Amino acid sequence: MMSVKLTADEFQYIRLFESITGAIVKDCVVDEHDNRIIFVVKPGHIGLAIGRSGKNIRQIRSMLKRDVDVVEYSSKPEVFVRNCLNPNVNLKVRLVDKPDGKKVAMVTVNPKYRGLTIGRNGRNVSRARLLAKRHFNIEDVIIE
Repeated sequence: MMSVKLTADEFQYIRLFESITGAIVKDCVVDEHDNRIIFVVKPGHIGLAIGRSGKNIRQIRSMLKRDVDVVEYSSKPEVFVRNCLNPNVNLKVRLVDKPDGKKVAMVTVNPKYRGLTIGRNGRNVSRARLLAKRHFNIEDVIIE
């Protein structure tokens, strides 16, 4: 994992999120492009973060007046990319080293679940690209 730098605002969001959910946050990203805040939680803490029937997420969304995404961290880049896209869909993620030295995550998905994987307006792929670059220096995430 690469070292991640957080802003003062991101630290405040982390404190708020942890106090409401009880989940431990490893990273927080304010995504101005999609007007959302993305929290990366410690493995096994996704249930705490979401809360029963999504109660915690709804509460945080109403407090912050922004969309809130939660992703479960993994030290394995392939698993992390899958978690960023849609952990409930059977995806195959493989890392490829390009000739220019850049790493790319190639994702194979059943065409039936392609839309779920990409997300509305590409939000899931955008999140995966942002977090994969930030945590594992993966330049791109490509859906095959």
